[in-house]
Amino acid sequence: MKKLMTAFFVLLSFTCCAQSVFYYGNDSVSVKDFLKAYHKNNTGQKTEKAFRDYLDLYIASKLKVHEAQVRGYDTLPQLVSDLDNLRQQIMPNYLTDKEGTARLVDEAFIRGQKDIHLAHIFIFAATDPGGKKFDEALAAVKKLQAGGPGSFADLAKKYSDDPSAKDNGGDLGWLTVFSLPYELENLAYSTPVGQTGTYVSKVGFHIFKNLGERKDPGRIRAAQILLAFPPNSSASTKASVKKLADSLYNVLVKGGDFEKLASDYSNDVLSAAANGQMQEFGVGQYDPEFEKQAYSLSRDGAFTKPFMTSHGYHIVKRLGKTPPPSNKNDKKARDILQTRVEQSDRINTTKTALAKKILKQVYKKDVFDQHELFAFSDSIINYRPAGMPITIKYTTNLFQLGDRPYTVSDWMNYAQTFRYRADGSGIKPYEQIWDEFLNASAMDYYQSHLEYFNEEFKQQLSEFREGNLFFEIMQREVWGPSQTDSFAIEGYYNAHKSNYVWKQSADAVIFYAADLASANTFSAQLKKAPRNWKELVSNFSEKITADSARFELNQIPNPSRQALRAGTITAVSFNKADNTASFAYIIRNYDKPGPRSFAEARGLVVNDYQKDLDARWVAQLKQKYPVRVNEKVVAQLVREKKY
Repeated sequence: MKKLMTAFFVLLSFTCCAQSVFYYGNDSVSVKDFLKAYHKNNTGQKTEKAFRDYLDLYIASKLKVHEAQVRGYDTLPQLVSDLDNLRQQIMPNYLTDKEGTARLVDEAFIRGQKDIHLAHIFIFAATDPGGKKFDEALAAVKKLQAGGPGSFADLAKKYSDDPSAKDNGGDLGWLTVFSLPYELENLAYSTPVGQTGTYVSKVGFHIFKNLGERKDPGRIRAAQILLAFPPNSSASTKASVKKLADSLYNVLVKGGDFEKLASDYSNDVLSAAANGQMQEFGVGQYDPEFEKQAYSLSRDGAFTKPFMTSHGYHIVKRLGKTPPPSNKNDKKARDILQTRVEQSDRINTTKTALAKKILKQVYKKDVFDQHELFAFSDSIINYRPAGMPITIKYTTNLFQLGDRPYTVSDWMNYAQTFRYRADGSGIKPYEQIWDEFLNASAMDYYQSHLEYFNEEFKQQLSEFREGNLFFEIMQREVWGPSQTDSFAIEGYYNAHKSNYVWKQSADAVIFYAADLASANTFSAQLKKAPRNWKELVSNFSEKITADSARFELNQIPNPSRQALRAGTITAVSFNKADNTASFAYIIRNYDKPGPRSFAEARGLVVNDYQKDLDARWVAQLKQKYPVRVNEKVVAQLVREKKY
């Protein structure tokens, strides 16, 4: 029975949410949409009265937006431009797969817990077009794995096209997440210790060997003094550089100022300008020897002896060390990881995944021979015979995305523009260009139809659009007339004079201070010469502002409840919420109530006239678009305390 009643209330709740809260004209607003708006905008009291008051305001706003649409305000050039600008601003946030990004962040966290000591043989594709050198190198590596003579370093020196391999035997040192292009990082982290892995990239052939793994030591903040080697330095020049490095080290040992020495002597222009301080770095960002020395420092403030890299002699001082994040759900650490993910090449995998998802939903292939298409493309692009009968034309349809057809002309424009690899290593095969063309077309279609794919994006645009329409029609119907129609405003004042009466009041100057100390200092000086308050305010221009006018007594700060007679300077009232303070100087007191002149009441009159104008206009809109509130649903929402 209990389960049955639970199911009944769940069904009742679902039915309620599927219903409308109110109807206006031929439109309605669902419970879901109303509650979403209410909880987003109502930050005040959560009471039944506040709930029902908001419902009235929401109905009025919907009527006004609807009227603006009927009048065609949504086609006004400025509003169209504003909406398009917003669309372009927020669109980048929706061009990746959020779930895919979250997976990449999780993956980066896991990989970031350890470093890999990596060795690498790289064979440039342009110098080994058939892959013969790669096959030979791979065979040699396999023999080595089976117990053959030599070492991976020897093979790297023999086969690798990486110039540094001649000196380091292909040893890349310790690397961690984000140190390598993503496709190579995947290989590195999938290769067990002591084993090798291979990868064919767009530029060549890669053979990796995992030499070892360790726990990631975190990131370091450091300062350095770099004494760089001049180009083509001789041995004697390098020796003189070392001599200077040793001299600076001796000065440091005796208590010398590291920051000043870095500023005066370091050849690293960027860090020298900051007294030697470098950007925080992690494993795999700098020369392996540099990182080895920096990470060997056991405490903040410690510095290394001079050591040499290919850049020159360095002295490094540790300023701080941050351990790797230990909890992938820590918001700060996760936000940092997500930023690095989004700035790295791996984010392209989410864009590709999103493109594939879009293609599955809207792609429809037309009948054509892809070999013929590529032959036709080659004949046009390279000015040579196709080598086969060609029946396709520029207008031939290749596929459709939704209702948008893509033709041979679209393909040719793309193929001619993007036929070359970005790294300058040559021309892409047509198969690769075709895949990229499909993905690019899918993303273009997705961007131009984003509202149909993403409800959050659609909602954000809709809210902005309705907000602009609301502002436009309110400016025309209420705000503008209530500010500029002087005849109507004065007429309203004359018809309601009895509403604009001074209660007990005073001519006064209210002083507002940026902090309590400034208020106390100013108040003490004011008491010595209150009539010179204007001159005194000018001396405190950054800390004190003043407002001189006639105020009702309850508007004047008076925490000690002093009798507000002429010449009184009230006690300082301190606002703990923002640490500001205020007090007043009374110039003249009015004991009896009296009428406000039109000039004195103008602000109040404008505000009241605006409310009256708005109320009369909303009443007209309700006649034009009859409103019917679903009281049964509203009552249920109140019973369930949805507010």
